[in-house]
Amino acid sequence: MAYWLMKSEPDELSINDLEKLGETRWDGVRNYQARNFLRAMAVGDEFFFYHSSCPEPGIAGIGKITQPAYPDPTALEPDSHYFDTKASAEKNPWSAITVAHVKTFPKVLGLSHLKQQATLVELPLVQKGSRLSVMPVTSEQWAAIRQLL
Repeated sequence: MAYWLMKSEPDELSINDLEKLGETRWDGVRNYQARNFLRAMAVGDEFFFYHSSCPEPGIAGIGKITQPAYPDPTALEPDSHYFDTKASAEKNPWSAITVAHVKTFPKVLGLSHLKQQATLVELPLVQKGSRLSVMPVTSEQWAAIRQLL
C-alpha cells in the first residue's frame, strides 16, 4: 500500500463533507505532476486529507482510494470551474479518482505544528515552495504523523 497527502479547500470539500458522503469523486486537479500522482494511486491506498486555503490549514483526517484514476469529467463541463477548452472526450489529459472516508481527526494537525517535527523535514508539504495538491508520503512519514494524534 502507498500513502499520499491530498489537499482540498474545506469550502469545496472538507473531511466532514467526505464523512457525510462516505465516498465521492476527487476531481479538478490541474497540475501535471499532481495528476501523475493521482494516476499512480491504487485501490486501498490511504491519504491524509489536508484542509488548505483556510483559517486553520492542516491534516484533518484520512481517506482511502476506492477507484483508480479515470478521465476527469469536469474538464469537459463548460460550467465547471475546472473546464479545459483543450480537453475532449477522446483526449482528456486530466484524471479523477474515487475516494472514501476513513477517519476524521478530533483536531486538525496544523501546518505550523507539522513543520516543527524533525521526522517530517523531507515531507514535501513542509518544504518551501511546495504547492502541489497531491503528493506521496513515505511509510515513515505516515507513521510519524499518525503518532502526533
